Amino acid sequence: MNQEVLSLWPELEWIQDEDLREKTARTWELALERSVLTPEDLNRIPFTLLVGPDLKVTFMDHKRSVVHIARDAGNKINEMYHGELPVNMDVLIAGAILADVGKLLEYVLDENGNAVQGTYGKYLRHPFSGVSLAEECGVPPEVCHIIATHAGEGNMVKRTTEAYIVHHADFMTFLPFKERLKI
Repeated sequence: MNQEVLSLWPELEWIQDEDLREKTARTWELALERSVLTPEDLNRIPFTLLVGPDLKVTFMDHKRSVVHIARDAGNKINEMYHGELPVNMDVLIAGAILADVGKLLEYVLDENGNAVQGTYGKYLRHPFSGVSLAEECGVPPEVCHIIATHAGEGNMVKRTTEAYIVHHADFMTFLPFKERLKI
């Protein structure tokens, strides 16, 4: 596993299955190889282009918070639901880590160093490019399903329990920036 990716994603160590952990890390390595964005950019640029350039929450702040929230929710469901709604924690964590990996292909930097949607991103949103990257790295379908369904595109299909958790962890930490009632 590449040290650059591990420094971005210490949460990779939470994935117990070594093969899945390596495939998840390799997907991020591949995305960084193909992206104009660097790890430094990911720790600097706002996590969404839909709120404004002055947002202080960075791409990595948001991505890592989604992984933490999803893991906490999955653990609580496994603890309290008597096995009736089992959550595969490795699948959940890998899916949360990979949910937005496609944004590395969707974004480019403008002349001022601000992240903007590039031509590729106008044609293929990150759920599509993320699945493509993950499949190229051998990530299993149950994790690719999370990548594919974590955003609005997923509203058209049935989601697994793990996909619902990642979807809600992502949106509960995005929508308040965009749509909250301000009093």
